[in-house]
Amino acid sequence: MSERLRHTPYKNLDMSEDTSQMVFDTPRFANTVPFFRFQRFGGHSDARTDSDHKLVVVMVGLPARGKSYIVKKLKRYLSWLGFQTKIFNVGDRRRLAGPIDDYDEGSENASVLRRKQNTGLENNTNDRRECSDCNGKTEIEKDESTTDQQPVESCNKCATHHSSTFFDPNNKKAKQIREQVAMDVFEDLLRWLQAGGQIAIHDATNSTIERRNALINRLKTESDVNLLFVESICTDKDIINRNIKLKTQSPDYVGIDPEVAEADFRARLRNYERAYKSIGTAEEKFEVQYCKIIDVGKKVIAYNIQGFLESQVVFYLMNMNLEPRVIYITRHGESEDNLAGRIGGDTSLAPRGTRYAAALARFIDRRRSEFTSEVEAQNRKLAHFMAGNSSSGNSSELESVASHESSASSTAQYPSESPAMQRHVQPDFEIWTSMLKRTMETAEDFDPECYRIKNIRSLNEIYAGKFEGMTYEEIARDYPEEYEARQLDKFFYRYPGIGGESYADVVLRLQQVIVELERIRHSVLIVTHRAMARTLLSYFMDIPTTHMPEMDLPLEYVYACEPRPFGNFLRVWRYSHQIDDFEEIDPTLVLKIRYPKVLIPGQAASTLLPSPAETTYSSKH
Repeated sequence: MSERLRHTPYKNLDMSEDTSQMVFDTPRFANTVPFFRFQRFGGHSDARTDSDHKLVVVMVGLPARGKSYIVKKLKRYLSWLGFQTKIFNVGDRRRLAGPIDDYDEGSENASVLRRKQNTGLENNTNDRRECSDCNGKTEIEKDESTTDQQPVESCNKCATHHSSTFFDPNNKKAKQIREQVAMDVFEDLLRWLQAGGQIAIHDATNSTIERRNALINRLKTESDVNLLFVESICTDKDIINRNIKLKTQSPDYVGIDPEVAEADFRARLRNYERAYKSIGTAEEKFEVQYCKIIDVGKKVIAYNIQGFLESQVVFYLMNMNLEPRVIYITRHGESEDNLAGRIGGDTSLAPRGTRYAAALARFIDRRRSEFTSEVEAQNRKLAHFMAGNSSSGNSSELESVASHESSASSTAQYPSESPAMQRHVQPDFEIWTSMLKRTMETAEDFDPECYRIKNIRSLNEIYAGKFEGMTYEEIARDYPEEYEARQLDKFFYRYPGIGGESYADVVLRLQQVIVELERIRHSVLIVTHRAMARTLLSYFMDIPTTHMPEMDLPLEYVYACEPRPFGNFLRVWRYSHQIDDFEEIDPTLVLKIRYPKVLIPGQAASTLLPSPAETTYSSKH
């Protein structure tokens, strides 16, 4: 390979050459991690930037307040931006701690507990984990996008279920265990950061001043590690009620009658409420950074936010909402350049593309009406559920909890069928296209009186620089070294020539688009291009960015992502020219990663492999 095709980092200005001129060195490969690390300018000898600092995000709030929802959503966004991000869940570790009677008081408390936890974490084979108390096997769920493994079930053969009494603030023995588990997880978190991680999230209640002070004091010994508290508060008793129902399906209540589980969880909530203190002056004296999210973003309080990473987190969290909506993503209809196999360009639709555009408008009209009916059905289902809960004698208890949180001001969890489901108002619908003719022509059949159509430059196809208008065969023939370099690393490879882009550049370009999609409260159809569709779907379906350029997304497919409390629900439709309409297909057979055999231009690609995404697919399949 040519020397100029090496993965060249951004120019380091700590050098002896003259730096009187401002230096802006554009690399052939955008291979910095995170890939929006700042460019360096002349006169600076410090090779570090604000984004080099590491960040610990510590969650705060009562149970069933959406902390885990926020955590998973935040992790997905930060990973998509290129940060090495990991969640450290204290509840998962606590469930491995074993029965309270096995905890020995005294100077060896920490070592005894840590040994039991390590037994549960390390003794696993064939995707099954041994229980630390009875050596029984517990199924686990694997996240293919990382090496993490999260427990799905607790062991039913031993007393590892912690009842509400375990969370009684007056239960000194249980309190020791809970505090030690939280600190052990925090130590694991710090070790991971020291090993190269960038953003670590401590997912726990952390609802006492004592616990938060311990975390603050521990972090004082770490250099270049910043701390951000994110507190979640909810004053809506309906949301709390629904979340409690979801909590009865958690690993703590496997094999337990739902009514018994709900009663126990409500008792746990009362115990937490007795000791709960919202973030405030006690933390402010340490000059810590914190953010409070109240009632799903209706109110946001930010204090002392100074760092770059912290500002990215807070800005993202300020734009969340739970309104029922669908994000539809499709490529434009077939264009003249598609027929010729040429990349880039700005040609019009071919006749086949025109037919697709007309069918797409009819399909979205129909889906818009169907989704409104689905929301109304969820309204009725939710009303029935809430009526049953209000008659169960728990209403006054929830009012007490909500009142306590309202005075404390901290945030909450929220299922997908949120308060918005109770509004019987048909939402607005927008059509977003790029500024290129083939996408704008694909949207021409939509009635502008029924849809708001926007043309957005950020949705333009990845720019291929001097290769614009060429076929891949021509690139392989005329520029074999460039072709080889792109095959080696499609995500960071940047097309040569003025304005040439990489997929990493595209992520930066779409960052504000993603934030806007999280902010808006109605459905959107995005008519865009292959690279843009890959990038957007990799965000919504949590597909690693390094796999993004290999996603196989042909023309004439519509991908529908519906936000849900535990991720995004995916449905896929394919246009059929025989029936001139769309037919729903199995998403598991569509969202694939194609890993080509590189270095040999023209050689056939390897077989399609399933996407590593944690994807929720349509229940119809």
